[in-house]
Amino acid sequence: MAKGLTRQLIVEEALALLDEVGIEALTLRALAGRLDVKAPALYWHMSSKQELLDEMGTEIQRRVMAAATTLPLGDWRQALGRYARALRTEYLAHRDGARTFSGTRLTDPDVLRAQEPWLDAWAEAGHDLADAVQAAQLVTAFVVGFVIEEQERTSERYSLEQRDEAVGPDAPHVVEAGRALFADADSRFDWQLDTVLDGIGLRLG
Repeated sequence: MAKGLTRQLIVEEALALLDEVGIEALTLRALAGRLDVKAPALYWHMSSKQELLDEMGTEIQRRVMAAATTLPLGDWRQALGRYARALRTEYLAHRDGARTFSGTRLTDPDVLRAQEPWLDAWAEAGHDLADAVQAAQLVTAFVVGFVIEEQERTSERYSLEQRDEAVGPDAPHVVEAGRALFADADSRFDWQLDTVLDGIGLRLG
């Protein structure tokens, strides 16, 4: 094992490498080069790219939970809203963040245990825990999808001018609708999140 090489250091450098090269170019070999170690030294800590991604995703979720639970939980809507915004913030902080971290397996039991106060609040409010899980999964899926689209539209593949030209002047509503796709992302996120939370509220009665 290389001296001074820890899982925390590996994760921090992996996040930095992700920001530089993106998810496709993030490999254990490239990370070993960044850490200036031989590949076997890195494999002693991380046996595969998926294990590395799981550790990276766990660190992101650790940060999300810290940001979402530092204030009083409030009601379920406030708690879910804070969680959604914290999740989006962490995903946007990294290149390909939503694609990279969604679906990863949490490896730290403390991150899982951090959900206990939130679940306690749901139970004390008289809501079924299964509803809490469904609500959290729905909000997570919304944030993942929104951020994937948000991050992709910042790439050179997307051009509003080229889209307008391709659609042409004989479909003005399509042109106008396309501009909404490039409108202020924060406002779009808030509108869509409020709609998701409204729907959850209806299901909860």
